[in-house]
Amino acid sequence: MANKNAYFQLRTQADGTYLLLFPGCEQNKLNFKEIDSYLRVKQIEYDREPLMRAVSSFSEATSIKLTGKPHMKEKEYIFIQISEDKKKAIARFYPPMDNGACLTKAEIVSELVRAGIKFGAKEKAIDKFLEDRQYCYTYLIAEAMPQVDGKNAILTYHFNTDLSRKPKLNQDGSVDFHQIETICHVQEGDKLVTLTPAVMGKPGIDVMGRPIAPATAKKVTLRPEKNTCLSDDGLELYSEVDGLVSLIGGKIFVSNIYDVPADVDTSTGDIKFAGSVIIHGNVITGFSVEAEGDIIVNGVVEGATLKAGGQIVLKRGIQGMGRGILEAKGNIITKFIENATVKSDGYVSTEAILHSNVSAKGDVTATGKRGFVVGGSIRSGSCISVRTAGSTMGTTTILEIGADPVYMEEFRKINDDLPALEEELEAATQTINVLT
Repeated sequence: MANKNAYFQLRTQADGTYLLLFPGCEQNKLNFKEIDSYLRVKQIEYDREPLMRAVSSFSEATSIKLTGKPHMKEKEYIFIQISEDKKKAIARFYPPMDNGACLTKAEIVSELVRAGIKFGAKEKAIDKFLEDRQYCYTYLIAEAMPQVDGKNAILTYHFNTDLSRKPKLNQDGSVDFHQIETICHVQEGDKLVTLTPAVMGKPGIDVMGRPIAPATAKKVTLRPEKNTCLSDDGLELYSEVDGLVSLIGGKIFVSNIYDVPADVDTSTGDIKFAGSVIIHGNVITGFSVEAEGDIIVNGVVEGATLKAGGQIVLKRGIQGMGRGILEAKGNIITKFIENATVKSDGYVSTEAILHSNVSAKGDVTATGKRGFVVGGSIRSGSCISVRTAGSTMGTTTILEIGADPVYMEEFRKINDDLPALEEELEAATQTINVLT
């Protein structure tokens, strides 16, 4: 069958060696570099310029004299190229000179072995060439068996793990403090997380016969913590108690809830609890509540102290009377803050701040219908968002942003203590000089 591609062929005559150029049916162009590479392999010296011009412009069968020396007859030739990743090998065939010998199937296979190909040889591609010899045409002659990459284990949580979500803003501009989506209540027997195990990969084999390593799959093992239990197959984690669930450091904890049905006052005394605390009434002046989990107060906090290892949520607010303190490792969410000191390692969200000292590593947001800050100081490590700051009465209101409030407070304390320390140093120096 006629060659469908442009190709070239050596021919020897009495006066020298010639190169025949054939345009082919599809009129695709020959590549001079390919011709040059072939002639170098056959050790034929020639003048490059005339051949370059002929290759770039010929449109019909053309004969170019390469040298005045007759060349020995060349048989059919195969050029094999292996990709850098050793996953594919291609072959290009070149015609024999005059009546030179053609390659047999056994000779082609032998050439593959000589090139280092030990796996994935495509017998159909060889047969296709032998049935219909197409020269200067690329055959995919060998292909690797691809590796099957592993799949990482997946943890599907059945509770909210995004503590950055803030209370919803109602259409009337008020903030909905009744539906706090960052607080995750669970009941005994609730499913907390499902583990989809990792799938191990399978190695492949490249055309050189070497293994191709699959991508490593990340394994995960569920481990029960306090108040949680595993299913028999170890793929599901359940809560053993009613409580609040949280994800801390990749571990799932369920905290028991200390439920206070009324006020925190003389009837309860100060509260210190290892879990979370829900107070349905108020927290009266002079009392304190400390919890390793969250603190939720449905009423008002007066001049009291609240410290939480998680979040503090006040459904109404705090009227601190100059002695109220809120400290939380998580977020602090409250209706209003008045005459109180507030410190949060997360964000602070409220509708109004009056004459208070508020510091947060995250955002400080005063939104809603009022959304104002009057008096005191507001410090945030990231962003302060308010509708109105200060007042026409000239009340001093300080807003600071960008530096960690904890470090800034420590810096101010050191700066305030520095004069006294310098005086002590001077007095100590004088005493040393006298003793000396």
